[in-house]
Amino acid sequence: MTDSNTGGEATILEERRRKLEELRAENKAYINDFIPSEHALDLHELHGAFSKDELEKAQVKDLALAGRIVLKRVMGNASFITIRDGSGDIQIYVSKNNIDVDLYKNFKTWDLGDIIGVTGKLFKTNTDELTVEAHSIVLITKALRPMPEKHKGLADIETRYRQRYIDLMSNPESKAIFVKRSNIIAAVRSTMLQDGFLEVETPMMHSIPGGAVAKPFITHHNALDRELFLRIAPELHLKRLLVGGFEKVFEINRSFRNEGLSTRHNPEFTMLEFYAAFATFQGTIDFTTRIIQSASEAIGNSAQIEWDGDQIDLTSFHTKTLAELVLAENADLSNEDLSNIETLRTYASDQKISYKDSWGAGKILLEIFEKTVEPKLIQPTFVTEYPVEVSPLSRRNNEDSSIADRFELFIGGKEIANGFCELNDPDDQADRFRDQVKAKADGDDEAMGFDEDYIAALEHGMPPAVGVGVGIDRLVMMLTNQSSIRDVILFPQLKS
Repeated sequence: MTDSNTGGEATILEERRRKLEELRAENKAYINDFIPSEHALDLHELHGAFSKDELEKAQVKDLALAGRIVLKRVMGNASFITIRDGSGDIQIYVSKNNIDVDLYKNFKTWDLGDIIGVTGKLFKTNTDELTVEAHSIVLITKALRPMPEKHKGLADIETRYRQRYIDLMSNPESKAIFVKRSNIIAAVRSTMLQDGFLEVETPMMHSIPGGAVAKPFITHHNALDRELFLRIAPELHLKRLLVGGFEKVFEINRSFRNEGLSTRHNPEFTMLEFYAAFATFQGTIDFTTRIIQSASEAIGNSAQIEWDGDQIDLTSFHTKTLAELVLAENADLSNEDLSNIETLRTYASDQKISYKDSWGAGKILLEIFEKTVEPKLIQPTFVTEYPVEVSPLSRRNNEDSSIADRFELFIGGKEIANGFCELNDPDDQADRFRDQVKAKADGDDEAMGFDEDYIAALEHGMPPAVGVGVGIDRLVMMLTNQSSIRDVILFPQLKS
């Protein structure tokens, strides 16, 4: 049923304000002394299976609930409403035989969206619907603006994202996604703690952009009169903690990257980053797998999930090298071609894959991989052996110094995690920073700066370690079968 008032929103607002003023005059506006003792979901779970006669014998009474009116059927001497609290919906039966006659008259003027308090007894209707028979009711909060029409409200994407509170109050499915998000993060944290990791907090404003290859947000600190950068990644600070003596640390927090908006990207996003001293490369791959599987189990998923129309098997994680995947998808390339910059330039041009003249063979190879291979990695796949050129913080492989001991995890054609054996050679790291500084001078806005203090930290000695970053937003997208990152972030960034 739609709102009882007719006309445009301005007319509705005016009429509801008039009702509010009447409440103010009676000192009944914005009540704050009603304390609910039950929630709708608990009542359904505890008593929903009872028959009508069993419930009558049980005498479940003296209940107190509070919630927003989302449905209202007003009749002469008795009415039915549905209220929605933080757990779900429940039907309320209101009769002038059970409450004061004048109160019932006032109740009939209450609107959809109003927040009310109800006390009463539980019963089942002839249609077997669990219902609270109201013995007293109170208008707690007057809603001045109307709730959206049910179907119109759910279809209005702009409203869902820009006014998330409307989405949540009118769309239980949307609310359920964010409950699952909370449970996923709790499961990730639990897995980390159970494995002996220490949760820490590191700065979100950095004096030097670093920890990842991305364009930073820039701000200015007035008192210090200096430029600061919103965190691209917590990596360099977390690894300083390894130098200090912590052996297993993690952080779940915000990072910021000054990039475009898309269904996969939000400039403010949530990441899990963890670092473990003396860990093995394969052991970290296995642990990353366990993090994802445990998070999926925590929200009741089966081993087989669906994401964007693809069926994904979370019991089977594959490992492939970047080179073998590129060769499998690009038959015109040979293994020797993958290190020949002129051949890669020609091939990229033929495939209409853009590149910059300053890029080396490794960067062009990565671009070919991202365009031709990445979208096809539907089943969970750890991709290994990335070029050192695109892995400025990764340790070189012992057998082949042109590649890094690095992996990225792809599921559903999207990157979910990035991990590598950490570079703990201060001289090698300094050389890589210099390469990044040169790339920035050549116009690469995403290149890192030279972090002298981090080099000093490495000179004190960092133990061998493996680190991983997991995109929490994309993980939630996958585990809740959402195609847009905006559907798993409560308040996504939007164009004006």
